Amino acid sequence: MNFKIFLTALFCCISHALFSSEGLHRLRVDGKQVPQGLHNTEPKFSWQIESDAFNVMQMAYRVIVSKDSVFSKNAIVWDSNKVPSSHTDVQYKGDSLVSNQTYYWKVMVWTTEAAIAPLEGQSNWTTGLFGHEQWKAKWITQQKEDNIARKIPYFRHVFDIRKKVKDARLYITSKGMYEPYLNGTRIGNDYFTPGWTVYDKRIQYQVYDIKELVNDSNVLSVTVGHGWFRSDLVWKEANDHYGHQLALKAQVMLTYEDGTTDIIPTGPDWEYGFGPIIDSEIYHGEIYDANRERDDWYGPSGRPEGLKKVLLDTTDNIPLVGTENNPVRKQERFQPKIIKTSDGKQVLDFGQNLVGWIECKLKGNKGDTVKIKHAEILDKNGRFYTENLRAAKQTNTYILNGSQDKIYHPHFTFQGFRYALVEGLEEINVNDFEAVALYSDMEQTGYFETSNPLVNQLQHNIVWGQKGNFIDVPTDCPQRDERLGWTGDAQVFFNTASYNMDVKSFFEKWLKDLALEQRADGAVPYIVPNLLDENAFASAGWADAATIIPWNHYVTYGDKDILSTQYPSMKKWVDYIRNRAQDHLWKDGFHFGDWLFYRPDDDNDGMAAVTNKYLIAQCFYARSVEILAKSAEILGYREDAIAYGELLEEVKEAFQKEYLTNNGMLVSDTQTAYVLALQFEMLPEDKISVTMDRLVANIEKYDMHLTTGFLGTPYLNPVLSRYGRTDIAIKLLLQDTYPSWLYPVKMGATTIWERWDGIKPDGSTQTPNMNSYNHYAYGAIGEWMYSTILGLKANEDHPGYTNFTVKPLFSDEFTRAKGSYMSPQGNIVVDWKRESNGLQMELKVPVNSKAELVLPYIQNHRYIINGKEATPKTGQKDETDLVFLELGSGTYNIESQKL
Repeated sequence: MNFKIFLTALFCCISHALFSSEGLHRLRVDGKQVPQGLHNTEPKFSWQIESDAFNVMQMAYRVIVSKDSVFSKNAIVWDSNKVPSSHTDVQYKGDSLVSNQTYYWKVMVWTTEAAIAPLEGQSNWTTGLFGHEQWKAKWITQQKEDNIARKIPYFRHVFDIRKKVKDARLYITSKGMYEPYLNGTRIGNDYFTPGWTVYDKRIQYQVYDIKELVNDSNVLSVTVGHGWFRSDLVWKEANDHYGHQLALKAQVMLTYEDGTTDIIPTGPDWEYGFGPIIDSEIYHGEIYDANRERDDWYGPSGRPEGLKKVLLDTTDNIPLVGTENNPVRKQERFQPKIIKTSDGKQVLDFGQNLVGWIECKLKGNKGDTVKIKHAEILDKNGRFYTENLRAAKQTNTYILNGSQDKIYHPHFTFQGFRYALVEGLEEINVNDFEAVALYSDMEQTGYFETSNPLVNQLQHNIVWGQKGNFIDVPTDCPQRDERLGWTGDAQVFFNTASYNMDVKSFFEKWLKDLALEQRADGAVPYIVPNLLDENAFASAGWADAATIIPWNHYVTYGDKDILSTQYPSMKKWVDYIRNRAQDHLWKDGFHFGDWLFYRPDDDNDGMAAVTNKYLIAQCFYARSVEILAKSAEILGYREDAIAYGELLEEVKEAFQKEYLTNNGMLVSDTQTAYVLALQFEMLPEDKISVTMDRLVANIEKYDMHLTTGFLGTPYLNPVLSRYGRTDIAIKLLLQDTYPSWLYPVKMGATTIWERWDGIKPDGSTQTPNMNSYNHYAYGAIGEWMYSTILGLKANEDHPGYTNFTVKPLFSDEFTRAKGSYMSPQGNIVVDWKRESNGLQMELKVPVNSKAELVLPYIQNHRYIINGKEATPKTGQKDETDLVFLELGSGTYNIESQKL
C-alpha cells in the first residue's frame, strides 16, 4: 500500500519578506474595465491584489460608490462599510442606479500584510438606459423599394449645439450591422455591432462617449449593412432570417455645463441616401465603388443631393439590452509575401490562417475593378483552393476612383484565409497589402510553451482557432457558408478557451441566447442563435452545452450567478431527456454522435471507430443530471439536489444494464465509448480497471493512434492521466502520423482542422463539402496540456482558483514546460524543467489563493524550497509515492537535490 507524504511549506519553510509592495489591480465592473452603458442595475465589482510577500490573504474590504469622483457625502449612493471577507467580487447593494450616469467607485482592502492601512483603488463606469421609456429614438428604415432592392442605407442627421457640453454620449443599435460617424470621424473602435443575438427576442445596444467629437454644428452619419440580420446564412441561399428591413435606432444624449439636458433621436426628420458600399454579405464579401464616395456626406454645411426621407419601422418592439459581450475589434496585423502558384497566378501568403480582412492601397485608373479572393490553403498541385468554401464567395470587389492614396477594406463582412488572390492589378506591391485579424476583444489569460516545438505549434494553432471563431458568438468555422454557433463545438472547447482567454462575459451573453432559443419542452437547438428548423434540436453532447458550459464557467470563474441565471434552462434540458427516456434510458431522437471519428477510406476490416449513439447519449444524460444536482446544492435548492442525485444513480444503473457486459466490455468497443464511460463515472468500481485495460488495448490496436471524434477527443488524455496511464496520453499527443494532433502540424497547419486528415498524406484534400481548416473542436486537447503537462488545474470544490492544484508532468519526453494563467485571483506562473541532477521549478501563487503542489517522490533526493529543506512529517516512501505541499501566495523556487 502506498502512502502520500505531506510536507508543510506554508510558514515553517518560508521567511516573511521584511519589506513588501502591495497594490490593487484589474479593477472591473461586471468583468469590464471602465464599461460604457452598463445595463445591469446591480453590477459586480472585482479586483486583484498584488504583493511580493508570502501567504497574503484579504481580510476585509469596503466598496464605496459615488456620483462624483471626490466621493462627497451627498453624492455617495452606496457604502458597504468594512466587511470581513476574502471575496474579491462584490455585488452592488445601494440606491437605485440612474440611467446615463457616470458612477465612481473605490475599494479599500485590508490584507494580512496591510492590516492597518488599507490598499485603495478607484475606477468608474457609465450606466445604460434601464427603461424603455428612456428611449426617445424611433426605429428608422429606408423606403420599401430600397429594402426590397437590398440596398445599403447611409442614414444622416444634422444638429446644432448652442451650449457648452459637459457630457455627450451616443446610444445606438440596428437591425443589421452599423458603422457610425460624427463629423467625418468614425465613432469607437468596435466592429460588427450590435453583435449577434436572438434578434427577434433581444438586440444589444452600444454606448459611446462622443464629447470630444461634437462641434457647434454636427452631422451624425450611420451606415447599416445586412449583417447577421439579413445576410445569406446557413449552407444554402437563405437571407432575411430576422426580417427584410434594415433599421437604425440611436440617440445622442447631451448634458450641458448649466445642468440642462437634450436628446437628439432618430425619427422622421432623418434622411438617408446611398454611398460606395453596393453590397456587403457575411459569406460573400463586399462590393465597394469608390466613385460613389461623397465628400459632402459627413459635413454639416450643404445638403447632399439625392437624399430621401426615412420611414419609421413599426414592425416590432424588440427589447433592447446593453452590450454584454466583448466587442469585436482589430487585433494583430500580418504582412504578406508573394508566391506564384503552379498555374502562374500571383498569390499573397500571409503566413497565418486568420479571420478578418485585408487593408490595401489599390493603384489604378478610374473605373478599374479589383477583386480580392480568399482561401485557406493551396491544393496538392499548388493552386489557389476555394472548393471547401462551398457557396461562400469570400470575395471583396473594389471599383477604383483613380485616387492613389485610398486605403480599402470591407465593412460588414469578414473572411477566413491565409492566401489572397488579387485580380485586376497589373502589378502587385506587397507593401500595399496588410491582413488584419478581427475577433472579440478578449484578454489573453493563458500562456503555454514546452521544449517540444511541434507541441508549441499545436498550442499556437489552438489559440488561433479560438481567435478566428470567437467573433461575437463561438462559431464552428469562419470561412465557408456556415459560421454558426454550434453548441457541441463550444461545449467541448470551453475549458481550453477559458485557459487561453478571458471568456467569462463572452459565454454569459451566448448562454442567455441559448436559453431563449430552447423550445418550450426544454430541447436545445444545434446552433445558437438558431437559424435551423424546428427539428434541429436535442442532440446529445450538443444540447448538453446548456449544463456543461455553465458548470465549467462556474468552476473557472467562481461566480455562481452563472448557475442561478442558467438554472431554469439547465433544468428544462434535463427534464426534456427524463421525459423522453424509458426505464431511464435515452434511446430516441437524432444524435450527431462522435462526430468525425476515425473512418478509413477503404474500411474492409471494420476499423472505423463507430460508437453507438445512444450509449453516448446516456453518458451525457448522466453528466447533465450530475451537474444539475450539484448546481441545485450550491444554489440551495435542496429538494432538487436530492431528486436529481437519485436520478443520477438510476441513469448510471440503466447504462450498466444496457451497455456493459459482465467482463467489463462495452457494446461499442471503441476509444470513445470507454473514455466517456470512465470520464462520467458510469461504471461500477470493480469494472474500472478492466475497462481501462480495454481502452489501452484499443489504442495499441490502432498502433498508438487516437480514433475519437468531437465528443470523445476532449476526454481521451484526461481519462488516461486520471487512471494512471499518462504514458499512453503522452504517446498520443506526440504521435505525428494520421490520425493525431500533430499530423496537421507536420502538414503545415496554423490553426486546428475540422478533420484529422483535412489534407491527406498524399497532399490531396478531404471531401470539400465539409473540410474546414479553422475549426477548433479538436483543439480541446489544450485543456490537458495546461492541466497535465504544465500541471495547473482548477478545483471545483474551490471555484475561481481560490485553491488550485499544480502537478507538473516531469515527463522524460519534455525537458521543460512553462506557462501562466491570469486567474480571477491573479497571475499564476509555472515554469519547470528537468536537469541531470534533478528537477527545478518556479511557481507563483497569487494573493488570496492557495496551491496544492504535487511533486513526485524521487529516491535519495530531497526538495529545497526557497533555500530551505521541506521535510516530510511521516510516511512510507517508494517509487510511486507523491509529495503534497500546500503553499500560500508568493514566488517559490523549488528544486530536488541528491542526498
